[in-house]
Amino acid sequence: MSPTDRVKLSLLIASLVTMFMISAHAQTTTSGASAAKKSTPPAMSNCTSSTVTSNTSSNADVARGDRSFMMKAAQGGLAEVELGQIAAQKATDPQVKEFAKRMVDDHSKANDKLKQVASTKNLPLPNDLPSDAKREADKLNKLSGTQFDKEYMKDMLSDHKKDVSLFRSTAKSAKDSDVKQFASETLPTLEQHLQMAQTIGKSK
Repeated sequence: MSPTDRVKLSLLIASLVTMFMISAHAQTTTSGASAAKKSTPPAMSNCTSSTVTSNTSSNADVARGDRSFMMKAAQGGLAEVELGQIAAQKATDPQVKEFAKRMVDDHSKANDKLKQVASTKNLPLPNDLPSDAKREADKLNKLSGTQFDKEYMKDMLSDHKKDVSLFRSTAKSAKDSDVKQFASETLPTLEQHLQMAQTIGKSK
């Protein structure tokens, strides 16, 4: 083999080696990229959406009618306790005085139960008396004797007619199971109050 042929053969071998090395490097790079792609975890958006959940209820989850009922029941309960405390001190008729104490006890218990229900719904309840109850309290504080007893029982009769109607309706139509249960369990007590108010009121 002549020197010229040897040079040509050397150049050919070098060229083949270079091409082989380039091809091998390309395959290694492609394989590494594929492996990296396979090892990539699932999209973070999917993981985030599945883990970001809340165990607490929002008041937005409570139907408007149920929220309205809880607000009315809370204000009514506060009024019954406030007026009952006034009557327990100022009433002269033993029946009226005893009725007033019953109002304070029963409605305080109902108010506590309602607060527990509302807290599970993240629903804040009013802490102040409604304006009509404030006016009635002011009026009662200016009365005494039989006038006081008569006015208080008249107010209780009117209030409990409304209460019984509200709770009876809610016990049937409430969307929230806790609200429905509260209304159903409290209704019999309110019906007793109404009967007592009717009986005492007839003697005034």
